[in-house]
Amino acid sequence: MGRVTERRKVLRIRDGAVSSRPDTLVAEEPLEIRLNGRPLAITMRTPGDDFALAAGFLVSEGVLAAASDLRNIVYCAGATADGSNTYNVVDVQTAPGVALPDFTLERNVYTSSSCGLCGKASLDAVRTTARWPIADTPPLRVTPGLLSDLPLRLRAAQRVFDRTGGLHAAALFSEDGELLDTREDVGRHNAVDKLVGRALQNDALPLSRTILMVSGRASFELAQKAVMAGIPLLAAVSAPSSLAVDLAAETSLTLVGFLRGTSMNVYAGEHRIALPEAAAQD
Repeated sequence: MGRVTERRKVLRIRDGAVSSRPDTLVAEEPLEIRLNGRPLAITMRTPGDDFALAAGFLVSEGVLAAASDLRNIVYCAGATADGSNTYNVVDVQTAPGVALPDFTLERNVYTSSSCGLCGKASLDAVRTTARWPIADTPPLRVTPGLLSDLPLRLRAAQRVFDRTGGLHAAALFSEDGELLDTREDVGRHNAVDKLVGRALQNDALPLSRTILMVSGRASFELAQKAVMAGIPLLAAVSAPSSLAVDLAAETSLTLVGFLRGTSMNVYAGEHRIALPEAAAQD
C-alpha cells in the first residue's frame, strides 16, 4: 500500500540563509472506486483507510446504508500493465438486492482533493435522498463551551499533520464531547468518508447522537455527507457555503462555522445549541 508521507528534497531559505534538506510531505495518490466491478469514481486521497473511504463515499451516494448492504471490498489485482498491484483501485461488492446507481457518464465522476464532487452534472444530481431524516429525539443539545473545545481536540489528534502541515481532518464526537474517531486526508471530504465508512463497517449508522467536526470550511458536500449519515450537527473552523446553509436549513442540520476559541456562528439548527436564557435571541 502507499505511504501516508513521502520525503522530498527542498531548498530552505530562512532570514537570508540558504540550505538544502529533506522535507516530509503528505502523500497524494488517486483511488479508483469500482462498484461490483464497474468503475464509478476517482478520488485523490491520502493512502490509508481506503476500504472505509470507499464505503463512506457510497453511503453519501445513497448506495449503502448498513453493514449488511456490503458483501466485500477488495483491492483489484493487476491494476497495471505488468500485473502488479498499485493498491489504488478498490472494488466494492454489494449484497444481493442492493439498488445500484445509474452508471452513466454523469455519474463517473472525478473527485479532487479540494472540491469534492465537482463532476456532478447539476445540483439536483448531488441532492441524494437521505436514508435517515435527521430526527434526534430528544434533540441533541450542546453548549457553546463544549463546541469551543472541539477544534483544539481535533488538532491534537492530527498526528500526520504534525509531520507535514498538509492534511485536513474530520472527527466524530459524542454529544458529551467524547472523541469517538478521527481521520486525516489530503481532502476533507475523504476524511469524512473514512469516518462514515468505518461507522458503516461497524454497523453504527445512523450517527444520530454525534457531532461532526471538520478542519477548514463547510461545503455543500460535507453538509450532504453529514445528512446522509444521520449526523445532526456539523461544525467547521471556517466558513460554510451558501448551499451548505440552505441544505442545513432544509434538513434540520445544525451548522456551526467560524468555530474558533469561544467564538462561533450558528447558521442553521439553533435549537440544538443550549444557550443561557439571558443570552438567547428572539
